[in-house]
This record gives sequence, structure tokens and C-alpha cells, in this order.
Amino acid sequence: MNSKTPPDLATLRHSASHVLAAAVLEMFPEAKLGIGPAIEGGFYYDFLLPRTLIPEDLGLIEKKMQHLIKQNLKFEKYEEPIAEAENFLKKTEQVLKLELVADLKQAGETKVSFYKTGNFVDLCRGPHVVGTNELKAVKLTHISGSYWRGDSDRVQLQRIYGVAFASKEELQKWEEQMREAAKRDHRELGKKLDLFSFHAAAPGAAFWHPRGKFIYDGLMNFMKRENEKRGYQEIATPIVLSSDLWKQSGHYENFKENMYFTEFEEREFAVKPMNCPGGCLLFAEKIPSYRELPIRNAEFGVVHRLELSGVLHGLLRVREFRQDDAHVFCSPEQLEAEIVKIIEYTTDVYKHFGFENYELFLATRPPKKAIGSDEVWEKSTVALEGAMRKLNLKWGVKEGEGAFYGPKIEFNVKDALGRNWQLGTCQIDFNLPERFDLNYVAADGEKHRPVMIHRAIIGSFERFFAVLLEHTAGNLPLELQPEVARVIPVAAEFLGAAEKFTAELQAKNVRVGIDRSNDSLSKKVRNGELLKIPFLLIVGEKEAQENKITVRERGKQEQKTVSVEKFVTEISNGN
Repeated sequence: MNSKTPPDLATLRHSASHVLAAAVLEMFPEAKLGIGPAIEGGFYYDFLLPRTLIPEDLGLIEKKMQHLIKQNLKFEKYEEPIAEAENFLKKTEQVLKLELVADLKQAGETKVSFYKTGNFVDLCRGPHVVGTNELKAVKLTHISGSYWRGDSDRVQLQRIYGVAFASKEELQKWEEQMREAAKRDHRELGKKLDLFSFHAAAPGAAFWHPRGKFIYDGLMNFMKRENEKRGYQEIATPIVLSSDLWKQSGHYENFKENMYFTEFEEREFAVKPMNCPGGCLLFAEKIPSYRELPIRNAEFGVVHRLELSGVLHGLLRVREFRQDDAHVFCSPEQLEAEIVKIIEYTTDVYKHFGFENYELFLATRPPKKAIGSDEVWEKSTVALEGAMRKLNLKWGVKEGEGAFYGPKIEFNVKDALGRNWQLGTCQIDFNLPERFDLNYVAADGEKHRPVMIHRAIIGSFERFFAVLLEHTAGNLPLELQPEVARVIPVAAEFLGAAEKFTAELQAKNVRVGIDRSNDSLSKKVRNGELLKIPFLLIVGEKEAQENKITVRERGKQEQKTVSVEKFVTEISNGN
């Protein structure tokens, strides 16, 4: 890279992570360095430090970074034999880096590379920018905890996150987006709109308030109706199942660290983290004919996953959640056509809720935790690719991020702020039908293995709820509004008229509330606006006399006075 060629963002951000590490070493000379990669949207670096960082430390570290950047220090690469690298890292007491060199040595490497920036030296493959003066827009954002190499049994580190952009204008744009994102934070909206809460008694599990439960059920009922249109039948399986089942499915071996266990009468049981093994047991109860395929079983199952407390984040990362799960059992010949239907179904749902932009990714076989032969993984991958080609879709690839039992398509939606959220999945599985000895009778009269498709469109209802709430800034569509309209009497003497209008609207199946408080009119209106109620219906002397209501629509300045019948017609027609 020459100085005239602008660096790509990944290189820019990785270079910023080195400057961050250099600044931290100036502040804490005894710090042990972990890793500092570029990530989507920014970078981070992990440290083992002599004390716990506080938010105020970020400003101090950032000042040190800016001082280093202004010196236009060069990123100079050099290589060392493994033995020399080990000696250097022992001398500088960088024990975590020493472990990384040991892994490289075991893998057969004879040399490793370092990058020197001023007085700072770091084990690194690169690449980097030429000099620190190319880092024109860098900002540290927050601190979190992490475990060395992602292992909860290893030492806990402190992770510092930051962002880096090619220009100050891009950084300013990002800062504006973050301010808007803060306004849309689903945790804050959840409080303001009285939707849900969290309590220490159940970390990682939401308590749903009446208004939130209405929205949650609205999402689920919508998916139930859509499933019925597409030939799905609903099932339900137990939440707690014997560990023998999870050993048979492969979850015990490949997913055990994320599961809750209990013992009773000398038997071990697990709280289900997924619905699929129970669905396999149910399918195995009888052997269907090929004429009955595909069988599409939907399950709105509650699952539990043991997430570390440090990664819990509102509704976006929880320990208890409900999935709009479904398992499709089909013949190999039907596989591609079923995948096509699932992709079309998924994108239809996203568009219905206002997510017009989305991306598809193919997640391939994990390098370590995976079951089944190369042949079935290849067959599954080809089927997913074939379905996406048939729909003329483009997709990215997430190497090694498939489920342990098969590859999958991941659906990422882009919200109103341009942020990407991974929601639905479509996973192909030849392995569980084999492990559970699932069969159907084919046209030749013989037993054959079905293919199992795991699909979720909403995915986690909790996660989808959070994403939709932030996407709409709490201004949810009418179909999900717990209170479409609120009748507000101007004064106490008009309460009777307000109650009459409320009863008329309820009779016409409008979800309507009434404000019976003694608050002033302005406060009543303000309270309704804070709850983002779509329509506030004002009732005073004029309205009582004319048998009409004055309508204040959310987000609009003008008001209009209409009859109840006209109001109902207009909102029914979407006006």
C-alpha cells in the first residue's frame, strides 16, 4: 500500500487498534496484550490490566492515541524466527502473545511477523496503513468484559471498543446515527411505553407488561395465520427432556456449555435450547407415505440458553426466548422447492413489517463442532445455493458459521438507521433424520430417509420485538398497537360523552382507551404522545353537541373533527 492509495476500512481500523494498544501500554506499562482485530463498524483490543477500567479512562486513553497519531509514526513490519519471537515475548512478559506463538509453532510455522509503531511492537500478520497520520477519525466508544480466547474457564480480560473512519465527516455522521440510535434504544422505549422489564430474580428473561404482551402475542398470532396459509400445522413439545435425547441429537456433545441441566430420580434432564429433537421424536411416532410429504410442523417453543451475563443485552441477547420454529420433513427431490418457498415466505414477512432491505448469507460447516459426512454437507450446501440461484438472489458467505448439524441461510435485515440485524435462518439437516431413524415410505414401497429443514423467520420473538421497536422508534403499525386510540375528555363534565364514544368504538372492534384522570388537557395529550398512541380523540363541548370527535394523529400537526363512523372507516382503510 502506498501513501496515495486510501486504505480499506478493515486495515484502517486494525491499525487504530494498534495505536489503542500503544496508548494503553503508556498508561499501564504492565498490561498484557490479547488480540485487536477490526470488526464490523470498528475495532477492539483485549487487555489484562492491573485494575478495572472506568468510563472516564476512555477519554484519557483517547488523548494518548491522538498524541501518537499526530507524530505520524510508521507501521514497520519485520519477521523473526519462532525462537527469537518467544525470547522477545518472554522478556516483555507478554504471556498471552506467547501462547499465540506456541500455536503457530505447533502449526508448523518457522517465522512470525511483528509490527513496530514508534516504541510499540506487536505480534501481527497485518496489513496496516503506512503511518498513523492516516487515522483521521478515531473514537473510543465503550468497555466490556471478555474471556481469553472466548473460554469462560480462562482469564477474564477487559475489551476496549472503538470506531475509525476515513474522514471526520464520516465520524460525525456515525455520531449523529448513534444519537438517534440512543433515542430508539429498545430498552428505554420498553420503559417509556410500559412494555417490558427485567429483574435480578431472572437475569436474561423479560417480564412482559400488558401492553408489551399484546404486541408479543400480535407477532405470534400473525405468524400463526401466515403458517396456516402455507400448509403448516402446529405442534408443541416438552421444555424439559432427558439428557439421553440430547446425546442422541448431538447437542450434548456440541452445545452442552449453553444448556441448563437438572437431575431427578437419578436421571439427568436438560431444559431445551432448541425444539428440533422433540420434533424428531414426534415425527418418528409413525412412518408417513411419500404422498404426505412435505410435512411442515411449526412450533412456537420457549427455549433456554445459558448465555454469559456479560453478553446479555435487553431483548437482543437473552437466556429465555420463544422461536417461531418450524421443521419441514421432505424427500430429497422436494428439498430445493421447499427452500425456495421458505425464502419467499421469509422476505414477505420482513417486507410486511417495513424491512425492505435485507441480505442473505450462506453459513458453512464449522471447522470443529460438526456432525455428518462431507458428502451430506456438500449436498445440503448445493441445495441452499440452488434455491437462491433459482430466485436470482445474491448472497455472502460466512465461513464456518453453520449449525453443527448442517449449513444454513441467514437473513440479515437493515433497519431505518442502516444497521444490520440477523433474524431468520433456513438450515438443511441430513444428520438428525439419521440419528433418530426417521423414515417415510417412498413410491417403491421401501423406507427412505427424509431431509429435515429447520426454519425460523421471526427467529427469536424477543430479538425481533427489539429490532422492530428500534426500527420504528416505537411507532408500531396499527395491527400491533395495544391502544390504537385514546379518548380524552377536555374536562370532567365531558367524561360521560367520552365514555359514550369509547363504547361506540369498542363496539366497532377498535382498541381504544379513555383518560379518566384529573390532569389538564395538555398533560393528557402529552401522556398519550409519550405512549406513542396513534390517535388521540379529544372530546369537549363542541364534540359532545355535534356527536363527533376531534382527531389528533401521531406525527401530524393538523386536527380534524369527524364522526365515529368516518374515523373507523379511515383507519380501516389505512388513511
